[in-house]
Amino acid sequence: MSTIKEVADRAGVAVGTVSHVITGSVPVSEGLRRKVLAAIRELDYHPNHVARSLKTSKTRTLGIIVPDMTIPYFPKVIRGAETAARRRGYSLIAVNSDDDGERQSELFSLLRSQRVEGILLVMAAAPTPVNRLTRLLEAGVHLVCVDRIPDRVPVDSVSVEDQEGAAMAVDHLLARGYRRIAAVTGPQSLKNERQRLLGYRQALERAGMPCDEDLIWTGNLRSADIAAMCAERLANPAKRPEAVFATNGPTGLGVLRALRVCSLATPDDIGLVSFDELTSDDLFLPAITTIVQPAYEIGYGAAEILLDRIEGAEAGDAPVTLRLHATLKVRDSSRQQAKSA
Repeated sequence: MSTIKEVADRAGVAVGTVSHVITGSVPVSEGLRRKVLAAIRELDYHPNHVARSLKTSKTRTLGIIVPDMTIPYFPKVIRGAETAARRRGYSLIAVNSDDDGERQSELFSLLRSQRVEGILLVMAAAPTPVNRLTRLLEAGVHLVCVDRIPDRVPVDSVSVEDQEGAAMAVDHLLARGYRRIAAVTGPQSLKNERQRLLGYRQALERAGMPCDEDLIWTGNLRSADIAAMCAERLANPAKRPEAVFATNGPTGLGVLRALRVCSLATPDDIGLVSFDELTSDDLFLPAITTIVQPAYEIGYGAAEILLDRIEGAEAGDAPVTLRLHATLKVRDSSRQQAKSA
């Protein structure tokens, strides 16, 4: 097995220069960096990060916990965080909580056992006890909450402007002539889901429209369950909404399944806007109008805040709060159907 000294000899540089290239801790000229990387490849050198971490108490590794990597939004968040980490000489470990609070706690322990220097957290839908997060912060764990922000916990956080984005979706449907608009939401234990429901109510109020509580359908984040709930409510033509606003991707998929079960189509029978893209590719015909979150930028920004905390660039006890704006991507599913006045 090659050693760092052999790499230095092959590249014609000092051992310290090789270390600087590997860790990214000190800037190195591009010419020297290329020599070192070429020597590393030629000698098939693999740095012993574990040994170095025991010596320096630094692993230059971050962790990120997400609820479900199969939801298209989260891989984009991970990619953004990974890019920010890599540019500052850190690696990223991504793990999946399955939206389960106990699994999330296990992953905290796992990542800490791996000596990660900070954790990015998208909270599980199951309520996370406030004291559990507080204990982590009191123990000195560097933590940034992403997308799903806890209540009453002074923690760094990055998310989209949820209420604003939801209001944008409903404003769009109203502008297209829809009036009876249902909101299909995820669990109201999540702050971002509550904020999106507030945005729905806000848009109706601004338009002078009454908010029909019977058109607020609250479910979970499992598409099959959402589909069953919506199919039951869509089955009665007399109570059927003209359009649906789905507050997240899994909910949007559930609505589409329900429409198929009920032999309904969007937009011919019901208009549809979803908060979040439903897939990573534009596979649906007609295409679905979407409130698009800047997922990559959210992940990147969260990792930057975390790294600033770790490296001491962000000092003080006041939590850093970053809120980004979503955008409306208009497609066919919100085209108003032809009907008599």
